[in-house]
Amino acid sequence: MVEKLPVKLPRKNGKNGNNHRGMRKMFEFRLNFNLKNLFIGLFIAFLALSLLGSVGSNDRMLPEKPLSAVVAEVKNDKVEKIEVEETKLYVQYKDGQKAVSHKEPQESLYALLESSGADPKNVEIKVRDLSMGQIWLGILSNVLPLVLTVVFFLFLFRQARGAQDNIFSFGQSRARIFNRDLPKVTFSDVAGVDEAKKELEEVVDFLKNPAKYKALGARTPKGVILVGPSGTGKTLLAKAMAGEAKTAFYSIAGSEFMEMLVGVGAARVRDLFSQAKKNAPSIIFIDEIDAIGRMRSVGIMGGHDEREQTLNQILVEMDGFEPNSAVLIVAATNRGDLLDPALLRPGRFDRRVVLDLPDMEGRKAILSIHAKGKPFASALDWNKVAKRTVGFSGADLENMLNEAAILAARENKKEIDYKDIEEAATKVKLGPEKKRLQSDLDRKMTAYHEAGHAVVNYYSPNLDPVHRVSIVSRGMALGYTMAPPEKDRLHETRSRLVEEIAMTMGGRAAEQLIFHEMTSGAANDIDQATRIARYMVMEFGMSELGPINFGPHMDITEWGKQFMEQSSISPEMQGAIDREVKKLIDEAYKKAQELLKKHKEKLDEVAEALIKKETLEGEEFVTLMGGEKRRMTV
Repeated sequence: MVEKLPVKLPRKNGKNGNNHRGMRKMFEFRLNFNLKNLFIGLFIAFLALSLLGSVGSNDRMLPEKPLSAVVAEVKNDKVEKIEVEETKLYVQYKDGQKAVSHKEPQESLYALLESSGADPKNVEIKVRDLSMGQIWLGILSNVLPLVLTVVFFLFLFRQARGAQDNIFSFGQSRARIFNRDLPKVTFSDVAGVDEAKKELEEVVDFLKNPAKYKALGARTPKGVILVGPSGTGKTLLAKAMAGEAKTAFYSIAGSEFMEMLVGVGAARVRDLFSQAKKNAPSIIFIDEIDAIGRMRSVGIMGGHDEREQTLNQILVEMDGFEPNSAVLIVAATNRGDLLDPALLRPGRFDRRVVLDLPDMEGRKAILSIHAKGKPFASALDWNKVAKRTVGFSGADLENMLNEAAILAARENKKEIDYKDIEEAATKVKLGPEKKRLQSDLDRKMTAYHEAGHAVVNYYSPNLDPVHRVSIVSRGMALGYTMAPPEKDRLHETRSRLVEEIAMTMGGRAAEQLIFHEMTSGAANDIDQATRIARYMVMEFGMSELGPINFGPHMDITEWGKQFMEQSSISPEMQGAIDREVKKLIDEAYKKAQELLKKHKEKLDEVAEALIKKETLEGEEFVTLMGGEKRRMTV
């Protein structure tokens, strides 16, 4: 991974201007820190002096006696020691008791005892000299509050100045530049998206060798937008560009332009492009651009909200009156259907690179990259792993191998085998196993539910074979039946989709066949079956209503208008759509019931095996069913 550091751009004279800025900030920080320490130290000293000044307040706890009583007790030889502190007399008796008394300011204790007939030699007299301490205490008690007040206001002034600097820094770009001294991600670290990688390699070559293309009259693309599902490698490709390009590479997220203050986003866009132009040729990468690039004037907000101002500024900077031929914009989003058409037109984003889930060869290449540094069993078949992971994104594959390594380490293995990878793949898609306490009836219901899915699948020739059946709880499911595609599929047929609905409803059909009851365990199945049927009617044209698209129009040129309009489907047609959806589900459900009734013995065998073993792998399931399933050939 490439770490992102604060921007440090060299000036033309070879000096780093940001170093001076950094030294100034460091000096200001130290100054503020020293002022804070000084203020705290003076405050503590003031408290200490206040406490020292109040030490004498302890005499309030001593009994007070008149001077005549003290003199009488000296005569009776009851007093051991007297401490004189100006006008106060602290008397300590031979029995351990203490008392306090007072005398006249100019009167001597010796003379007082002698005139009263008491012998001063019978008692120890000690005089406390507090003259110097009183002088310093008086000075500090008068000067220290003034010093504390000055330091306090100076500290407030510094804080206010810092806040003012922060206010004016709102409009500065928050983009980070990649440091070329750090470990790099290159195009060799990216796999499974060969077409997209080739497009970006060409763009990087544009920046490295502009003369080669200018000689033929070619213009460097101004922008490249990466569109695709999450985890397909959009940000990874941008990091590879940063590692391959010999130019300044700025990185910023779309949300970092937005602030509470109106106009800050546009100011940050101007500052970002200004920095990029000064260090041209350069690349600006905006991740999740849909945060600021959504279609304008769609929704409740008017045309002057902060997001639209930021988008307008980006449009002007990318293709306005000022030339901008040496700055390339790379953006990434997984919501390309929401972006403003003005942002996507040629001259701004000249290239639209679509990233999709990797095919089998792409998954093998991705697995080979992420397998580096991990010890795998020599007998591991990577073709089998690639077939097993149809529908996995690059991020899923990386996470799967990492989870497999963690699982192998937990079991103190020296190598990672296919069993670890299989468990990791299931964990990535469904979550970890949960050992829930279930009654025997619950286990039996779950076993027949999952057996119903598996048996309907087995007798449906268009469906992929069962990979695993289990009644071990994962995530929110009490059990699961896995039938991942054996190969990448580009087209869906009506027959296969009807069989898919039938298999999905097989759990409910098995419950009714065995228990003559319905359970809540089929809720997710019903939802999935309804969504498939509704897609078939409304978007795929696979019903008696004909090849008409009744679904929402998400085309980028019309999405904004459709967002503001009500549905154009009449109530009568909506009723017809609902009836067709119900007809498809009823057809598939009836098919599932017929298959389970016809093969009830196999249903019982699979359910009993699940109750006993909890999990059946594909080979075990096929053995129970009597051999490989009959497949539809095209």
